[in-house]
Amino acid sequence: MKIYTMGFTKKSARQFFEILTANKIDLLLDIRLNNKSQLAGFSKGEDLMYFLKEICDCAYDHYLELAPTKEILDAYKRKQISWAEYAISYAALIEERDAVKTFFSRYADYQNIVLLCSEPTADQCHRRLAAEKIVDSNSNISITHI
Repeated sequence: MKIYTMGFTKKSARQFFEILTANKIDLLLDIRLNNKSQLAGFSKGEDLMYFLKEICDCAYDHYLELAPTKEILDAYKRKQISWAEYAISYAALIEERDAVKTFFSRYADYQNIVLLCSEPTADQCHRRLAAEKIVDSNSNISITHI
């Protein structure tokens, strides 16, 4: 299994789907808290599920176990907590949810999984933190940020 992370912001639909196809992604895990935003364009939940199947023959799941809570996300966006505090809170949250263990039980049959969020880079995005937690549980998995 290989884990990829990707944000859709600053990508055209063409770029987005070509990247998924080039990396042979067979499952996109949408780990956004809200996948229905009007700002999401081609990446809205149900639309994205359709496009993935038709364009990339790729499965889709909205995996909320790896999404931050509204409270943690809002506190970070409002600068009430630092990135380091956000990362600690997020790690505790996914630990409490047993999200990594559930990840392996649900998605073990997939080879190339991408964790999707909106941020253009993974540096300060929960998708990077989630990918690192997954790899911490299984050293045979690698991460690529695309």
